[in-house]
Amino acid sequence: MIMVSLSPPNGSEATGTLRCAIHHAVISLRNNNDAEIQSCFFNPPATNYNMQRIIQLFIISCLFAFFSSAAAIAADVTGAGSSAAAPLYKKWAEHYETKNSVSIDYQPLGSSTGIKQIKAKTVDFGASDVALSAEDLKSHQLIEFPSAISGVVPIVNVPGIKSGEIKLTGEILAAIFSRRIQQWNDAEIAAINPGLRLPEKAIEVLVRSDGSGTTYNFTDYLGKLSADWKSAYGKNFTIAWHKDLTQVKGSSSVVASLKKTPYSISYVDYNYVIQDKLDVVQLKNRSGKFVLPGASSFLAALDASAWKSSGNFEEMLTDKSGSHTWPITMGTFVVMQKIAVDPKKASMVLKFFTWAFMSGDHLVHSVDLVRLPDQVQARAFREMTTISDTKGNPLKWDKW
Repeated sequence: MIMVSLSPPNGSEATGTLRCAIHHAVISLRNNNDAEIQSCFFNPPATNYNMQRIIQLFIISCLFAFFSSAAAIAADVTGAGSSAAAPLYKKWAEHYETKNSVSIDYQPLGSSTGIKQIKAKTVDFGASDVALSAEDLKSHQLIEFPSAISGVVPIVNVPGIKSGEIKLTGEILAAIFSRRIQQWNDAEIAAINPGLRLPEKAIEVLVRSDGSGTTYNFTDYLGKLSADWKSAYGKNFTIAWHKDLTQVKGSSSVVASLKKTPYSISYVDYNYVIQDKLDVVQLKNRSGKFVLPGASSFLAALDASAWKSSGNFEEMLTDKSGSHTWPITMGTFVVMQKIAVDPKKASMVLKFFTWAFMSGDHLVHSVDLVRLPDQVQARAFREMTTISDTKGNPLKWDKW
């Protein structure tokens, strides 16, 4: 907030006149009323000459402060979307801002919201854990590129059982989330957990109610392992869940609900597992091996994909072959307007992510994500160079 202080001539009449003029000018500024602002300046309240000049000088000060403040706010870069990407973008921003005068304001509101906001042009970049289709990109004049690799992890709160002890399969997960399996000691779960003392308790299932890329990747995986799930629920950012499931908004609420609900199960991005020290399960992958989530198993899935072989980052990373692959691996993406309404801001975003790829790669592993392979980064750069201004001129990042 910028404050301006002027001392009017002595006298209650002069003071009252100035206060009225100030009030009129401030309201006009707030309402962005050009005609009223001009009226305040060129036709100040009738009084002596000195008083008129004070009022005019005050209005000039207001205008300068107002537009200088607006320009300073406009210099900040805003983004919204994926909660999985939030720790990485925060870490990148912290390091970037120490050497640059640009502030990165990222809000982890969920992939669905991030996509909606970039389409509505209310943020400078959106973030999603699902690649948009070519048709969607074309119809909304958008481009996208990946920033890192993560994974979706089933999490549990089962008293008496340690993290990583319970083994599950995609078919069993689908049965649990569709309520075909409702007890922890169900025969199907017991069959792949010999020697583990499973409680004779009902499974409390917690799910996301909001639009989420985490949900999309999780349900994509369930559909690949269960034909029943695919036909009944499919895959999407939001799902018409079974009526008996407890729905909460946001990953943070999922974590909080799971911690206070014994015998519960849910799913979150891997960064929440580390951040909140959550209990996980082993999942059976496509090669028949039970594996735990982590950077190495995400990397194994990436190595088995077209991302690594040809730079094709539209491919889903769920259910990849390989003895060490995590079966619900996913990429996280940046989405931008292909035609920049504000070239300076768009260039700031591109410069930020260029720095992230060139100088911030070592920070990716610090938040338990996986850096992009070189060939994927190369394609990401090609996508970034397709952004132009409204006249069709490619953006010059080195100008900003």
